Amino acid sequence: MRLFVSVDLPDDLADAVAAVQDRFADADGLRYTDPGQAHVTLKFLGDVPDSRADELAGALDAAVADADVEPFDASFEGLGVFPSLDYISVVWLGVGEGSEALAALHEAVESEFVSQGFDPESHDFTPHVTLARMEHGGGKQLVQNVVSEEHPAVGTVRIEDIRLTESTLTDDGPVYETVHATDLG
Repeated sequence: MRLFVSVDLPDDLADAVAAVQDRFADADGLRYTDPGQAHVTLKFLGDVPDSRADELAGALDAAVADADVEPFDASFEGLGVFPSLDYISVVWLGVGEGSEALAALHEAVESEFVSQGFDPESHDFTPHVTLARMEHGGGKQLVQNVVSEEHPAVGTVRIEDIRLTESTLTDDGPVYETVHATDLG
């Protein structure tokens, strides 16, 4: 199974996420994520044998205990890109309030899962929700303009758990299913 650790946005923010994606509607070359599956990835694990599911659920529990983060509010706002405005591969929605708590959870998850044999991240953690991937640069100028000039606010949500999530790739895009959820606090 293909797994990642995530903080999921509630379904009631899907329309607000879609409205932010609509700001890029005229940008050629973007492949959008499903706003109903919006989430912050804390760690991508990749393909893992099904037999490790219980072990990894325990690792997630241990990471949350180590992080010692209580439930918190996170505001989803602002825009950015990876790796840079000159070369765009991902367009994302940022996190304002709550970014420090997400960073603390990421650090604990990273430490625990690296100790379980997963590769360490090769880049700094930036809490974000992926809105789209840029497949070619046809709409680059429009994306640059929107990201530089707009600061949309999607909403603030209470984060009460983090999840071990399975991603099944289909012709219609990935389908996500929670394998294990660990409550904060």
